[in-house]
Amino acid sequence: MKTVAKFQIGKFGVTSGNIEALKLVFKTHKQARISVLKSSGRTRESMEKIVSYIIKGLLAGEKARYEYRIIGFTIVLNKRKAR
Repeated sequence: MKTVAKFQIGKFGVTSGNIEALKLVFKTHKQARISVLKSSGRTRESMEKIVSYIIKGLLAGEKARYEYRIIGFTIVLNKRKAR
């Protein structure tokens, strides 16, 4: 059975600690689910900004490719091998 790492983005938004935790998770997992809570001031428009900020942070110095889907206020982030 696959395990999926789960995260929450709260009132402080995406922090460097969130990015570092995701980097550690993607060393052993291929998928993470990130819930964006109401306290973060979430809107549909802000979801794209949150995802782009997360992916930019994850790509710093790493040879990988990330794909995402936004389902409601949940971001499903998948790691793929770089070509």
